[in-house]
Amino acid sequence: GMLPLVDSGVIDNSRKITHTGRTVTSFLLGSQNLYNYVDNNPGVEVLECEYTNAPSVIAKCPQMHAINSCIEVDLTGQAASDSIGTRIFSGFGGQVDFLRGAAMSDGGKPILALPSRSNRGDPRIVPTLREGAGVVSTRATVHYVVTEYGVAFLPGKGLPARAKELIKIAHPDDREALQKKAHERFGAKV
Repeated sequence: GMLPLVDSGVIDNSRKITHTGRTVTSFLLGSQNLYNYVDNNPGVEVLECEYTNAPSVIAKCPQMHAINSCIEVDLTGQAASDSIGTRIFSGFGGQVDFLRGAAMSDGGKPILALPSRSNRGDPRIVPTLREGAGVVSTRATVHYVVTEYGVAFLPGKGLPARAKELIKIAHPDDREALQKKAHERFGAKV
């Protein structure tokens, strides 16, 4: 988590425009060490989600880099983050709020990060989301997608160009099948 970075001085909150020098959160979950750290610590503020997750508040932080994860991303850049098909896997928290806020931040970067394959070896960059999967982050919201194979930058790109970017960061063993599906869907443009 974040506590080792705070302890080592990597995170000191000194460059924040609001709440300078303080860590702001809406909830805490972790070890006893974390709870001991935050107990009566004036450098930690626990505030309501309506405030901490407001894109307008997030955007006030210059160079806000919001890094979120997702379950799968389709070739257009849509992201399923809370479900595997029809099965709910988790909540999506403030993902959309932080992606939007970071996009509005001066120098900000809204990032979705995921491994190219699941622990079972299933592709995480897919032609289309699984049937019944919820689109948490729309292709209009997703800017950067990162896997262990690189970064896809999607804003301003049409669907064929988005597919091309995402195929580049897919698992190498999945690229040929993704290329075929992209060609079927978008034609020779991919």
